[in-house]
Amino acid sequence: MIIILTPDVAEDGAEVAAVLSIVARFPAVTPKVHAYRGAEHGVVEVHLVGDDKSVPEEPFRQLPCVVQVVRVSEKYRLIGRHGARIDAIGFEYRGLRFGQDTLHLFPGLCAVDTRENVDKMFAALARAKIKTTRAGAYKPRTSPYDFQGLGAECLPWVFESAGRHGIEIIAMEILREKNIDEIVGALRKAGNPCGVFLQIGTRNAQNFELLRYAGQQKEFPVLYKRGMGITIEESLNACEYIASEGNRNIMFCLRGVKSHLGEPHRNFVDFAHVPVVKRLTRLGVCIDPSHSTGRRAVAPDGLTEIHHVTAQGIIAGANMVLVDFHPAPGAALCDGPQALTLEELPAFAEDAMKVRACYESRVAKT
Repeated sequence: MIIILTPDVAEDGAEVAAVLSIVARFPAVTPKVHAYRGAEHGVVEVHLVGDDKSVPEEPFRQLPCVVQVVRVSEKYRLIGRHGARIDAIGFEYRGLRFGQDTLHLFPGLCAVDTRENVDKMFAALARAKIKTTRAGAYKPRTSPYDFQGLGAECLPWVFESAGRHGIEIIAMEILREKNIDEIVGALRKAGNPCGVFLQIGTRNAQNFELLRYAGQQKEFPVLYKRGMGITIEESLNACEYIASEGNRNIMFCLRGVKSHLGEPHRNFVDFAHVPVVKRLTRLGVCIDPSHSTGRRAVAPDGLTEIHHVTAQGIIAGANMVLVDFHPAPGAALCDGPQALTLEELPAFAEDAMKVRACYESRVAKT
């Protein structure tokens, strides 16, 4: 059971205390208070964990501070929409709002390789008036002999460059708990010039200890990438692990799945699941056209397949686009064949916004 209180009540206020006093009558359940902030209001929910079948709804409904009482019937207690009875409120981070009704582009380096390339990438983003990017410091690779990322040593100058170019948020993959501590330390030392989305990559999609650790910290939002070979249900349950530890600021990323069907793409594009995830959960949905297609092949119409796949995801309602760019893709140490060039960035961003406008226009007619 989820008890939703009126907007902007205090997490430790009298309203919550009134709800908890009723819950105390029923020893079969344990209350957990969850507070988060939407675009305009703070929201507090009291979740009853345990056997709540014998707990009546009416005592809670009679409280003037209670807006709604929802019986939970789905597995995704914290992230679920529960039959569309709970709104997807979203969250704010570094002055930007993320949710099911927003769109942010995160073009950038799949893997940080040199200071020069980081500066060129961030400068191009600044010219395009984009404040969000990706930059991988820690890179898990299929072969142990491939480039594994520069690790913590590059964090100081990546964050310094972000501050200099006005970058607000960097999506950065983490591989272990230690990486979060390294990011925190480097940001503090640099004076917190930007923020970080902690990216849980597909290879760690069911690393439950890492998921718990990412959920226990509330400083950084989490970008969770669907496992390349697991179901939507399994991936959403992984997000529930994060949320159950206290961090509800999660974006769910579709990045293509292994189908064993072979060419033409690196992975089978799963962007038709954008509205499915939004229907089942409160999470905003990200797409990763670069890792889905795996190449920057050009279609007969002159557009890259990455452009086409990006449009497919945005027209389905995607809220975030994680896409690879590089100043010199041929020299990139990781995923160069799928990276777009900096010269292509302005047109890519313009096209994405045009498709988004088309989507919003259609939604307005529903």
